[in-house]
Amino acid sequence: MGDNRDNMVLTEAVYYILLSLWQPLHGYGIMQNVMALSEGRVNLAAGTLYGAINTMLEKGLIRSVESDESSRKKEYLITQYGKDAIRNELERLKELIKNGENIIGGLEE
Repeated sequence: MGDNRDNMVLTEAVYYILLSLWQPLHGYGIMQNVMALSEGRVNLAAGTLYGAINTMLEKGLIRSVESDESSRKKEYLITQYGKDAIRNELERLKELIKNGENIIGGLEE
């Protein structure tokens, strides 16, 4: 049986969360970074964010990291598997764009 993990499709929220976690961040920092990356278009509610974080932890896309002892906030960091998932998603999105441009671009001329 083939490993289905390479064919994982990421939601936009998960994609932006993973991009944010190339550096360790806590929840509020992730929300701010996603908002900045998406130029204000993607605004994650706390419940959505923490639901996604728990799912990504279970799937091994991210991990919890030790943060500053004076801080009670949990920080998260992308794993190698998460980085692979981002790269696979980027390739999938490039293919979607290429095919869309090939078809739509040809129709508009």
